[in-house]
Amino acid sequence: MNPLRIGNFSGFYGDRFDALREMLTGGELDVLTGDYLAELTMLILARDRLKDPGAGYARTFLRQLEGALGLVQERGVRIVTNAGGLNPAGLAAHLCELVDRLGIPLRVAHVEGDDLTAAHPGALAAHAYLGGFGIAACLRAGADIVVTGRVTDAALVTGPAAAHFGWGPREFDKLAGAVVAGHVLECGTQATGGNYAFFQEGDVRRPGFPLAEIHADGGSVITKHPGTGGFVDIGTVTAQLLYETGGARYAGPDVTARLDSVRLRQDGPDRVRIEGVKGEAPPPTLKVGLNRLGGFRNEVVFVLTGLGIEAKADLVKEQLAAEMAKSPPAEVRWDLVRTDRPDAGTEETASALLRLVVRDPDQKVVGRALSGAAIELALASYPGFHVLAPPGKGDPYGIFEDTYVPQEEVPHTAVLPDGRPVRVPPPPETRPLAEAPPAGLPAPLEHGATRRAPLGLVAGARSGDKGGNANVGVWARTDEAWRWLAHELTVDRFRELIPESRELPVTRHPLPGLRALNFVVTGILGAGVASRHRFDPQAKALGEWLRSRHLDIPEALL
Repeated sequence: MNPLRIGNFSGFYGDRFDALREMLTGGELDVLTGDYLAELTMLILARDRLKDPGAGYARTFLRQLEGALGLVQERGVRIVTNAGGLNPAGLAAHLCELVDRLGIPLRVAHVEGDDLTAAHPGALAAHAYLGGFGIAACLRAGADIVVTGRVTDAALVTGPAAAHFGWGPREFDKLAGAVVAGHVLECGTQATGGNYAFFQEGDVRRPGFPLAEIHADGGSVITKHPGTGGFVDIGTVTAQLLYETGGARYAGPDVTARLDSVRLRQDGPDRVRIEGVKGEAPPPTLKVGLNRLGGFRNEVVFVLTGLGIEAKADLVKEQLAAEMAKSPPAEVRWDLVRTDRPDAGTEETASALLRLVVRDPDQKVVGRALSGAAIELALASYPGFHVLAPPGKGDPYGIFEDTYVPQEEVPHTAVLPDGRPVRVPPPPETRPLAEAPPAGLPAPLEHGATRRAPLGLVAGARSGDKGGNANVGVWARTDEAWRWLAHELTVDRFRELIPESRELPVTRHPLPGLRALNFVVTGILGAGVASRHRFDPQAKALGEWLRSRHLDIPEALL
C-alpha cells in the first residue's frame, strides 16, 4: 500500500496565512492538517465566547479556506483541523454555509464532546484532550473537511492514518508511530529549520511546512515539498521530538508512545525516516485543561541610565513601597535587568531596566492608583527618570491547570457529514502510566584536556511549556559528544547552569536512541503562560539560555 502523505499548514493560531495554499500547490498530498490550539489559545477563545456565544473558533481558518476550497476539491486533499476550538459545531456550520455559497460539493463533519466546562464551576473553559478515532470515523464516512475541538495535536495525524489503513484501537505500535509523526508535524516549520539551534546550517528565511509519509506499519518519513525553504535533517526532527515532552512514555488518548524506542535515519536530502516506534495501551484517564481568570496584573518598567543603577533601583522601590502599603497587592515582584554597559556608546546600552509586576484579585488595587503613583514620581525620583510605556489600568490574567477524568466519562462524538452523531467508544484496553525503566547510558568519554566554552558548541536544545512546567530537551550531535553529555549534564549541573531551577523539582529523562536528555522543571512558569510569571512565560528560550552557559568541555569535541 502506498504511504499516506499528510502535511501541516498551521502550527498555532496566527501562523502563516498563505501556508494552506502553499501546501496545496507545492506537491502531492492526501491530507492536510492545521493545528490552532494551545493552552493560551483556549483562554483567548474562551474570552471571545464571553463576548459572543457564537464565537470560540479560529476565525482565520474560514478566511484561509475560502480562498482555497476550489484547490481542495481539485487536488482531492482532505482537511483535518482543530480550528473548531471551543465551538466545533459552530465552525462546521459556517463551513457548510461556505461550501453551499461557493457551490463546491465538499462534505463537512466535526468532532465534539471535549467540552467539560459545565462540570468545572469557575472555569472559563475546561476541555478534555480527545484522540484520533473520532476524526477517523468522520473520514470513513466520507468527510472532506473535519473540524475538531480540543484533541491532542498528534490526533490530527493518527485519525487520518487509522482511517486510511484500517487500524484498530489495539494496534499500538502503528498508532504510536503515527503519534510520533504527528508530534513532529504539529508545530509546522519547527520541523523544517524554524526555531532550530543550528539554524545557520540552512536557509531558514522562509521555511516550508513539513509533511509525513506514513506507512501501513506506522513508520514514516518526514520531508517537505520540493523547492521550499528550510531543511529537514536528523537534528530538526530530534529538536521537535523533544519539544514539550517529558519522559520516555509519551501518553495520549489512543496510545502511549515509547520515545525511547524511536530511531531516526537520514533517508536522502530533506528526508528523515522514523522507525522502530513501540506503543503501549493508553492510560485509563484523559487530561482536561482548565482555564480560568486568576485576577488582574499590571506592569511598569523603569529605565535606569548611567551611574548608580542599584541605588536608583533602591530609591524607586522605597518610594513605591510606601504607596503600595496603603492597599497592598497580593503579589509584588521586582526584577532588575542589567542590560547596561560601562562607558557605553549609546544611551540605550547605558541603561538597565527595573520591572515591577503586581497581581491582585481586585483590579483597583493594581490599576490606576498604582499607575498614578508610579507616574507621580516622574519629577521626584532618580535622575533620568522615565518608563518604557505608560502603565495602564491593569489587565486580567489567566491560570491554566490540568486534571484527569476516566476516558469513559467523556462523550467523544463524531458528527458525520449527514449530521448523524456517532459515539466513539473509549479504548478497549488501558494501562496506568508509570515511569519507564531507567535507560542505559554509554561509557563515559575518556578524560582529556578541557576548555571553558558554551554548551551550545556541542549540543542543541529546544524548550517549551506544559502548564506551569517547562521542558528542556538537549541532544548531542555525535556519539562522542553523547558519551560526554550523558554523564556531564546531571540534574545538579542543570541547576547550576539554570539558577531559576535550584529550588524547584527537576527531573532528567535520558533518551539514548536520540542521544538526548529531557529535563522537566516543575513550577518554573507559575500558573502557566497566561499568568505571565516570568520574562519568557512559555520557556521558549530556556534551552538557548542553557546552550549559552559555559562549562568545561573536552577539547576533542570542540
